[in-house]
Amino acid sequence: MGSFATLGAILLTTLSAYVGAVAPSSASGALVAFSADVAPGTIVIRTGERRLYLVLDDRHALRYVVGVGRPRSQWSGTAVIDGKYVRPNWAPPALVKREQPDLPDVIASGSPGNPMGVAAMTLSGGQYAIHGTNDPNSVGGFVSHGCIRMYNQDITDLFARVDLGTTVVVTR
Repeated sequence: MGSFATLGAILLTTLSAYVGAVAPSSASGALVAFSADVAPGTIVIRTGERRLYLVLDDRHALRYVVGVGRPRSQWSGTAVIDGKYVRPNWAPPALVKREQPDLPDVIASGSPGNPMGVAAMTLSGGQYAIHGTNDPNSVGGFVSHGCIRMYNQDITDLFARVDLGTTVVVTR
């Protein structure tokens, strides 16, 4: 157990150092009053607000500004975090490849063309993720094909706070 904790601390320290070098100067996470019929630890994403909430208890949440799906790419429902990745490569989904056929099949971590930023958490169902971005100006808009974009320092913070199996509820 100790070696996993040590590895986790090393990964988080490495990720935090990397984010500090490339992220905007302030995180958007804020402690806010929040009420929803979900358990503490649940992530609630309200696409109409372009906000992600990490529920802390029955009255509070951490709120983050996020980029969400374009009007025809939005979705709602419940999923769980089924993967957590630091500096992931990106394989464009079929829909994105159809729209941009010149994209390579895989874009390496750290490449300016890789939209995943410093970390990503994949959602069950295999189609979407909550991830950082190399384009901080896209956070707060209706910009994606359904993924949830966060500032790199915010995905780093959320990444450290949640585990595999965390419930994610997406509403419009």
